[in-house]
Amino acid sequence: MKNTQIELQIKVPNQTRYLSLIGRISEELAAQLQNYNGDREALANHINVVLTEALVNAIRHANADNPDEEVEIRITVTDEELVLQVFDHGRGFDLDSITHTVKETQDELEDHGRGLYIMRSLMDSVDYYPVEGGNVLEMHKQFR
Repeated sequence: MKNTQIELQIKVPNQTRYLSLIGRISEELAAQLQNYNGDREALANHINVVLTEALVNAIRHANADNPDEEVEIRITVTDEELVLQVFDHGRGFDLDSITHTVKETQDELEDHGRGLYIMRSLMDSVDYYPVEGGNVLEMHKQFR
């Protein structure tokens, strides 16, 4: 059984101006991880990048830039892993329909799927599934 060390739940208005706040939280979080023996600065950067991409997608696509919506972020840290969840209120999409091969050209990634490609590159797993009231993008990073 996993021993949860940290669990954060953050709700922010559906606006990109809160991205820097989330970035500062990710930097502080990486500094506090007890069981992480890797490069903390790199981990902080990775958390910041994937949360930024996930938040921008939720704000612009799922919540359609609606200022009345909000985005919820849950960060859970156990002895073995970091779990990042970003909840949205959109219709959702099929994660598997977004290709993620290294053979994709830069032009294709600019149009569609760049953020997911980055998330998949920096995290150990990325899933997107429906929950009550919307969907959740869930990313896992194992501590090895």
